[in-house]
Amino acid sequence: MSKLSQAVSLHPYFDVREGNLDAFLALMPQFVEKTATEPACLYYDFTRNGNRCACREAYIGAAGILAHLENVGELLGKFLELADLARLEIHGPAEELDQLREPLAHLNADFFIWECGLETN
Repeated sequence: MSKLSQAVSLHPYFDVREGNLDAFLALMPQFVEKTATEPACLYYDFTRNGNRCACREAYIGAAGILAHLENVGELLGKFLELADLARLEIHGPAEELDQLREPLAHLNADFFIWECGLETN
């Protein structure tokens, strides 16, 4: 079994409040720097469509996501002073998602259970 078979991806979407976009964008490199220290991180980046920003990120297992959220918790608080969490999706194997439902219940996430796919080298 490869580590990708346990991958869980996190997809938060933020609606940046009027006048806060520059400050919000300035925080992104700090998130990247902190996340670069996490051994369970498979990828991590930000995308933007106007004032809606998203983070595309994946980790090895539920433990990787929980460690990430602990690592960036202070920065996430700063993000949420500038923007609203519009949507949160979490994608992965059912057994990994089940480990996240309770600890992330307060975030009103949508959980997408992996059904099938292709893993390439």
